[in-house]
Amino acid sequence: MFTVYGMADSGNCYKVKLALEQLALPYRWIEVDSTKGATRSANFLAMNPNGRVPTLALEDGTFLPESNAILFYLAENSRLLPADRLERARVLQWMFFEQYSHEPYVAVVRFILRYLPPDSPRRAELSRLQERGNQALAVMEQHLRREAFFAAGRYSVADIALFAYTHCAGEFGFDLKAYPAISSWLDRVRSQPRFVPLG
Repeated sequence: MFTVYGMADSGNCYKVKLALEQLALPYRWIEVDSTKGATRSANFLAMNPNGRVPTLALEDGTFLPESNAILFYLAENSRLLPADRLERARVLQWMFFEQYSHEPYVAVVRFILRYLPPDSPRRAELSRLQERGNQALAVMEQHLRREAFFAAGRYSVADIALFAYTHCAGEFGFDLKAYPAISSWLDRVRSQPRFVPLG
């Protein structure tokens, strides 16, 4: 059985939970509150020297950090990862996009507004972060006007990776009504078998 060290409110941890649920893989969840320094303990840093959630413990005692690496590992030989070489690369293309062009903006806006006090100096970053986040959403919108999902013409871990923070972006200043193709895609993701919400 897998063990997930994660924080239930984290979008990156939610990706892993959603994949495990949709693949019907047995796992146990150990809640780790990174906002209270739990990922900086010696015990946690021994599992993941980068001190972040999620971290996946395999049955043999091996630890695998980084949400998208965990997604790729879990999806191997499953319906969530295509077998075709190019289509697998397309999945990775969108997962890299999520980590480089999407998450650093959309997720960071959520972090600042959800976890930091109203007088935090980091609020000065919001305008720039929202601008860059909207650029990422525009790229996704353009793709989803032509395709139902992000790779291989079907639901995959690329969709899980991008869903995690996109689906709640409207709560943190992003106008998802401006992205009708994304809104339709969000509904398609929610309609997938064994879908579970964040939290």
